[in-house]
Amino acid sequence: MITIEALSVTIAGLSPGDVERWIAQDWLRPDGEPGHWQFREIDVARIRLIHELRHEIGVEEGGLPVVLSLMDQLYDSRRQLRRLREALEQVPDEARQTVIGAIRTVT
Repeated sequence: MITIEALSVTIAGLSPGDVERWIAQDWLRPDGEPGHWQFREIDVARIRLIHELRHEIGVEEGGLPVVLSLMDQLYDSRRQLRRLREALEQVPDEARQTVIGAIRTVT
């Protein structure tokens, strides 16, 4: 876990005010409460993403909810596909091939 103060030292150009605003806009969901936020690794990765989108790519703050929503959907789809792959690894080869064949005919 890491604090806002440590984040602002770790990520160049990041201000605690930015992070507080992103929390208020529900783009981040750290543990703790105002003034005592604690960020997990996944939170830090999202902060880096938001910071990069804003300052390196130039996404306006008004457009960030759409970009973040689309990225969340993409990551969720990847997680679901990974779980599907893991489940398919557990079934007999013949059944797995039937499912793979059915997927190929749909796409």
